Amino acid sequence: MTATLARHGVTLAAHDDFAGWRDRARDLVRAGIAPDRVEWVLPGQAAGDLFGAGPPPAPPDDAAPVRATRDFLDLAARAALHADPARFDLLYRLLWRLQTAPRLIADRADREVRAVDALARAVRRDIHKMRAFVRFREVRDAAGRDHYVAWFEPQHHILAANAGFFVRRFAAMRWSILTPQGALHWDGETLHQGPPASRADAPAADPAEALWRTYYAAIFNPARLKIDAMVKEMPRRYWKNLPEADLIPELIATAQAREAAMIALGGSDAGRPPASLAALEQAVGACRRCAIGCNGTRAVPGEGPAQAALMIIGEQPGDHEEQTGRPFVGPAGQVLRDHLHAAAIDPGDARVTNAVRHFKHQLRGRQRLHQTPTAHEIDTCRWWLDAERQLVRPRLILALGASAARGVLGRTVSIEQQRGQWLPLNDGAHLLVTTHPAYLLRLGEAAAALERRRFADDLARVAAQLGHAPCPNPR
Repeated sequence: MTATLARHGVTLAAHDDFAGWRDRARDLVRAGIAPDRVEWVLPGQAAGDLFGAGPPPAPPDDAAPVRATRDFLDLAARAALHADPARFDLLYRLLWRLQTAPRLIADRADREVRAVDALARAVRRDIHKMRAFVRFREVRDAAGRDHYVAWFEPQHHILAANAGFFVRRFAAMRWSILTPQGALHWDGETLHQGPPASRADAPAADPAEALWRTYYAAIFNPARLKIDAMVKEMPRRYWKNLPEADLIPELIATAQAREAAMIALGGSDAGRPPASLAALEQAVGACRRCAIGCNGTRAVPGEGPAQAALMIIGEQPGDHEEQTGRPFVGPAGQVLRDHLHAAAIDPGDARVTNAVRHFKHQLRGRQRLHQTPTAHEIDTCRWWLDAERQLVRPRLILALGASAARGVLGRTVSIEQQRGQWLPLNDGAHLLVTTHPAYLLRLGEAAAALERRRFADDLARVAAQLGHAPCPNPR
């Protein structure tokens, strides 16, 4: 009779303890412990028959290094947050197989690779849903200060992984997010984790929810209603914690009649734009219509007079702008201000804004590197830009770059073909398209000198239309 090898029990510190799993799995592979001899034990979980083998042996000093690609580690880190109790066993089996098949992770036909990918995708969806559906309610703490509390029920172990998003998004607020798995508490400087909570620990509705419900009903467009798609993006299990959810059945039921009324009035959008710039910026800050709005950055509002003759539109806020909450305060903004002064245009007289209000970027170490918004993202944000234009009613619009031009026109244009021409718009304003000042910073000295002159010429055209006499070109 063949003896059965005893199994080794490996206890993890937490349900989302990927780092602990990674370190222990590395040692187990180097020690030659096959997956069928390992049992991963989670907090609150009883171990099986683990007493025969004792603790796993230490790997020998001359053991070969473990093979694990970056693609596998990234996928495994996300899949480890899933609620499936067998996830760590699955990950270890895949890691074990990678030692003899290093390209296995690229084989999407493999059953276990597909299983891990499915776990990771489910976790990504849960992370996105938490970002989209957390609703804070205002309370007063013991010291009488404003504090905001939200209740959320994640499907997977995503609380700690999502903490950075909420710290960045709501850095200026004091807040708590309560869940059945644990709690996050931010006091404006330090993030603390707390024990699991219950729904009864969260506050009831606050006065701000009435404003949000009014806004939600206003932007609900019956002409674009697709119930299956809406429920897919906003699953019903989240509705009980959303203040706007009890409006949805009536809005759906009356959608056909509202659409007919809208068509009869000649309207193209059932949603009414905000009535003031302050209301607009508050609404933009809550917008989650595209991925940029869910990437952890805050919306940067436009700045300048509420009735400016000139509106200057850039592509999107950059790193400096997102940190300060003001448009065009970085190096490109300084280039713009220098040229405006040289053209005898007071920057303070212009309304300065962006086609996209959130900062799209990718992380490179600790740096946040600019990424160009897609046409879809620009078009999604165009509703907000149109609303701002309706409120400010500028006579002239200066679009800095192709993204800004698309935000105004709704189509892609060639800077070289349109540059220097005043384009009439439907609302009576005129548009001039030029390059973005950030482009001048990326050029070599000779090319930059030429582009600075062309940029100065464009601003001189703006100054002439404003009735100013332009100064000489800037150095």
